[in-house]
Amino acid sequence: MDTLPTPETIQTTRSSLTGFANAFYAPIGFAVGFTTLDNSFFEAATDDAQQTLTFAQGVIPFNQATLSEANPSTEVNKYYACYEGIRAANFFLDYSKNWKAMISQNRDTLTDVTNYNRDKLFISAYRGEAHVARAYYYSELIKRYGGVPIVSKTLQQAGGDLAVAKSSYDQVVDYIVSEIDTYKDSLVVSWKTNGFSDQDGRFSKGSALAIKARVLLYAASPLHNPSNDPAKWVRAAAAAREIISTPAFGYALHTGGYGNYFQGNNSLNSAETILAIRRPASNDLERANYPITTTGGASGVTPSHNLVAEYELKGSADPANIYANRDPRLSETVVLNGSSWNGRTIDQSAGASDDMAKTNTSRTGYYLKKFLAPNLDLVNNATAQHQWVAFRYAEVLLNYAEAMNEAYGPDGTAPDAPAAMTSRTALNMVRSRVGVAMPAVSIGGKDAFRAAIKHERRIELAFEDHRYWDLLRWNDAGTLLNQPIKGVKVSKNTNGSFSYNIVDVATRTFRAPAMYYLPFPRAEVVRSNGSITQNPGY
Repeated sequence: MDTLPTPETIQTTRSSLTGFANAFYAPIGFAVGFTTLDNSFFEAATDDAQQTLTFAQGVIPFNQATLSEANPSTEVNKYYACYEGIRAANFFLDYSKNWKAMISQNRDTLTDVTNYNRDKLFISAYRGEAHVARAYYYSELIKRYGGVPIVSKTLQQAGGDLAVAKSSYDQVVDYIVSEIDTYKDSLVVSWKTNGFSDQDGRFSKGSALAIKARVLLYAASPLHNPSNDPAKWVRAAAAAREIISTPAFGYALHTGGYGNYFQGNNSLNSAETILAIRRPASNDLERANYPITTTGGASGVTPSHNLVAEYELKGSADPANIYANRDPRLSETVVLNGSSWNGRTIDQSAGASDDMAKTNTSRTGYYLKKFLAPNLDLVNNATAQHQWVAFRYAEVLLNYAEAMNEAYGPDGTAPDAPAAMTSRTALNMVRSRVGVAMPAVSIGGKDAFRAAIKHERRIELAFEDHRYWDLLRWNDAGTLLNQPIKGVKVSKNTNGSFSYNIVDVATRTFRAPAMYYLPFPRAEVVRSNGSITQNPGY
């Protein structure tokens, strides 16, 4: 029985418009964030990390290739959350069709002109945001499932109406782009700078374009573009360029340091942030991911040596310290053996404070540092702010670099925008950012530069929920997710220095090509009466 509210069962009021305009944001946190898999990072499903807890059930189907329609992991919750968001957006668009009359009802628009004009701005923007919300939720669905049902009627069930057939991947991409292109100009450029900072965090024109740029990049990638149609890369590059070349957005790379950007509320005040999903103050992130030897910590999702080994040398190698003179982003992302963390030195050698033989210590020899507040007193339940950045300018630059390289090579420009930056320029902007200052990439050739871009995405966007989906869209998962997770065993030498033995920590299995898409929930396939067909291999 459908017991959700309808326009006929709800009193038409100005305040209800705002309430329903907020409702379609509620499910966003279910799809992305700090707690997306086993109440922690999705990186545990990739070659970049290992889940410490052996009883974490959500990641097992990914690590052991047991995904099926009967065992869809906790990802199934995101399927329903996305469709609930779509349903809420549909409802708001239907409910607010007569919004101009609604905000004038029982109001003297002359004496109350300030609030009246505010309501006009808000509700007009909210309607555009509802269209963008639909685009966003569909972008999350198609990166998981490929083609999905496009639901556009208010009263259809969350998860898709029984009579709505699955649209193709390309059809959903076109729908997403159409939603954004049609309604982008009804959105505010920035809630933060237009005098209504209390609305910051809602979709803006910039975040709408960022959704479009990511979707078109994915659509141009090998998984979805097997013929390597160059027009798709051109389209993706143009979408990212629209963000980069619009001065009104004011986006720029954070100048306070790489690790600093992810601390507390810094991202909310940074020109790098395009869309942040706000979180209340908590210590959940620290409790889940502090070392088990830090009071209150549980070790959580720990970086792999597969990832750590990818951080480039910035200077000469130090035989006495394998982590010395590396890309500065390493020490801002990973807690390394011998490093200072929470007021003490991490020592994982036998008999030391963080001895890896202790129960639930890191199996890889590393702990996560990025995002975590340092020195948080978990004994006294101290809390800190943590904001999940869904879209930031560094990603846009990397999206642009990838699309431009595939369309025009590392140093080519678009015929319709000859003065625009090249792929190489965009990539090196990210590498030269304040606090990183890595040497510019000078290698030539599209293939070599493609490898450099893949590397940069892995390092710059580590633990931001990009790696798994990047490996899928590049068709690299079948190779890289069938390789073991590596770690280090730490031993201490007589002179106090450390030695590291690289070991296999866990085996991984990825079933290609089936696992390039997730299985639809069995309940949805059954109740669709044939309008939704299960993805191949399940």
